[in-house]
Amino acid sequence: MRLTRQARTVVFALFGVVFMTGLAWASVPLYRMFCQVTGYQGTTQRGSEAPGSVHRQIRVDFDANVASRLAWTFKPENPHETVDIGARDMVFFTATNNAKVPVTGTATFNVTPDQAGRYFTKIQCFCFTQQTLQPGETVRMPVIFFVDPKILNDPDARDIETITLSYTFYPVDSGKKAG
Repeated sequence: MRLTRQARTVVFALFGVVFMTGLAWASVPLYRMFCQVTGYQGTTQRGSEAPGSVHRQIRVDFDANVASRLAWTFKPENPHETVDIGARDMVFFTATNNAKVPVTGTATFNVTPDQAGRYFTKIQCFCFTQQTLQPGETVRMPVIFFVDPKILNDPDARDIETITLSYTFYPVDSGKKAG
């Protein structure tokens, strides 16, 4: 069976539409996977165990933000720490729900400078799950992490003296401001 020129054009156009729809559907998970593998735009890594200290230190600053639609107070307990590269460390953030109703939030995160993202590994983080706070409730939320010693071998990252871990909490519920 031989297709006419118009039929071939229709088949190619339909194939293009199906391909582009599939690509659009897969773009978010593919982008997320790319960022996790490369540390692109400060995306941190996930791990289960720290390799151990290499007796070098680096300063880590902690930044906490809340979207305007979320009636929470959110901050790190300490604004910065000096940590041993390769060693497991734990810090705490506190969040308070200032609304009169329960509110669920989710945290996005990144690391700056961007090239440090591939070496900043979280073992446990409140950002891995949604957080629901009751009216007036205050919670302490831990982050367990380490800075991978491989940072010392990367010519683009080995001279980094300070890494900033930044979180922003957003409401999970509707776009209405709670409170």
